[in-house]
Amino acid sequence: MSHPKKTTVPNHPLQRLLRYGYRYRPLIWQAVTCSVLNKFFDLAPPVLIGAAVDVVVKRQESLIAQWGVKDVFGQLLILTVLSVIIWGLESVFQYTYERLWRNLAQNIQHDLRIDAYSHLQELELAYFEERSTGALLSILNDDINQLERFLDIGANDILQVITTVVIIGAAFFILTPGTAWMAMLPIPLIIWGSIAFQNFLAPRYATVREKVSLLNSRLSNNLSGITTIKSFTTEAYEIERLRQDSEAYRQSNQKAIVLSAAFVPLIRIVILGGFTAILLYGGMEVEEGKLAVGTYSVLVFMTQRLLWPLTSLGQTLDLYQRAMASTNRVMNLLDTPLTIHSGNIAIPVSNIKGEIVINNISFSYQGRDTIIKNLSLEIPAGQTIAIVGSTGSGKSTLVKLLLRLYEIESGKITLDGVAIKEIRLSDLRQAIGLVSQDVFLFHGSVKENIAYGDNQASLEAIIAAAKVAEAHDFIMQLPQGYETIVGERGQKLSGGQRQRIAIARAILKDPPILILDEATSAVDNETEAAIARSLEKITQNRTTIAIAHRLSTIRHSNCIYVMEYGQIVEQGTHEELLAKEGIYANLWKVQMGLRSLTVNG
Repeated sequence: MSHPKKTTVPNHPLQRLLRYGYRYRPLIWQAVTCSVLNKFFDLAPPVLIGAAVDVVVKRQESLIAQWGVKDVFGQLLILTVLSVIIWGLESVFQYTYERLWRNLAQNIQHDLRIDAYSHLQELELAYFEERSTGALLSILNDDINQLERFLDIGANDILQVITTVVIIGAAFFILTPGTAWMAMLPIPLIIWGSIAFQNFLAPRYATVREKVSLLNSRLSNNLSGITTIKSFTTEAYEIERLRQDSEAYRQSNQKAIVLSAAFVPLIRIVILGGFTAILLYGGMEVEEGKLAVGTYSVLVFMTQRLLWPLTSLGQTLDLYQRAMASTNRVMNLLDTPLTIHSGNIAIPVSNIKGEIVINNISFSYQGRDTIIKNLSLEIPAGQTIAIVGSTGSGKSTLVKLLLRLYEIESGKITLDGVAIKEIRLSDLRQAIGLVSQDVFLFHGSVKENIAYGDNQASLEAIIAAAKVAEAHDFIMQLPQGYETIVGERGQKLSGGQRQRIAIARAILKDPPILILDEATSAVDNETEAAIARSLEKITQNRTTIAIAHRLSTIRHSNCIYVMEYGQIVEQGTHEELLAKEGIYANLWKVQMGLRSLTVNG
């Protein structure tokens, strides 16, 4: 679902949440109504008790007797029937409000998680570079779950406290206007104390959410890097770092607990004043004949029902403040503006020829020097070009710009004569098959990873792609063949095996443009030769961009470009570049063992 239009005006987190859940307004009103009605019937028993006392004390002169029922048994029978009805309705509305609030909590947390994750996927890579995975996971899981807990319990508790105050307060002023103020006197103090506690707790719970985010980030990073931790024997070091983060989280919680735990004892003292005042003053009113015994019983019970539930405000406020801190973090994520917007021109993949023209583009990562400077490059449709150069020269960055993972700062990139900014992002990226040197495999089977991006692919098509990528033979040697689980990030496979599965995945996609970013960097010489043979077939009638350090893999390209410091410094065929005896020729001699160089950095 799409969330409501964003505004730059800062709002209270509860307002932001209500605005987000606008579509659930009918469900919210149903839940609110059931909560109020449940509390209304929950408050009825003290009235029935007062009426029963009135019957046994006044007998034929009781309030019910004035309705025409003089018999005491008949009066008590009426009260019994009313009790059954009231208790039944209270139970019905309790079941209903619990079901409604819980369903509402589940629906909103589901929508929030899906919307937040969907929005994350649309954000540029720079956003993820500035934030840890653990921090984002904390928002998507912990913060949304915290909000769910509040909607499950806290929202109903707040409504029922308000309902209690309104109903009992009205009853007091109707029954005994002269003594009602005694029971109501503590309520302003309690409300003032609640607001004060909110103000004190809000920044503390914001700190708690920040600390748990850092803790989750540490855990996520360590679990991902467990091999590195073991190989460097830094287990004790990481345990100490985790202990420090966990201690910071514990201490931030303790600072909040110091205040929240003090709330109930303080409220009890205030409540005691109102309860004892009614107990004493009301009793004297009965003694003087100014107040009926049944009414006095109702007042005593009602005072207890009015004031004691207010002690639960501490826990409710605790839930509320945690939920509001979490709401702010989730809504801030949803309000993060997109910097890369999709174009409006739809180009079916089948219509793309693959001509790429890069005209005078420049780009720099945030806070860093320009990495690509006024670069221009033409890639004819259906041809294979290669880009070589030293580490940090901007080769891989150029690939990210072609995919619009980052936005160029100046210049223009066109695909078949259309600026890529104007093409729908999904169409642009669907037209490009990327095989990166940093292969990522998802936890699942070999078959699922090869078919990633084309879930409807047949097993025959998957096997055909694997054979072209020289992956079929090793896959068949795995315990369950194509059904073998590769593990998280493909950790059960070797680097070369992961690389070949990634190539098979790109082959199955069958894009008009293929980008090989160090695609053979993790394979042995024999496999590299086999892949090189298959690439000759793959690149037929397909625009191919090959980025490589191993020059032997790109020597047959139609054109080879040499990049240094974000600019093209040499270009030509393999033979032409050797004849120039420049940077490329020097690299070729080094790799062929014709001369030796000392390479720094």
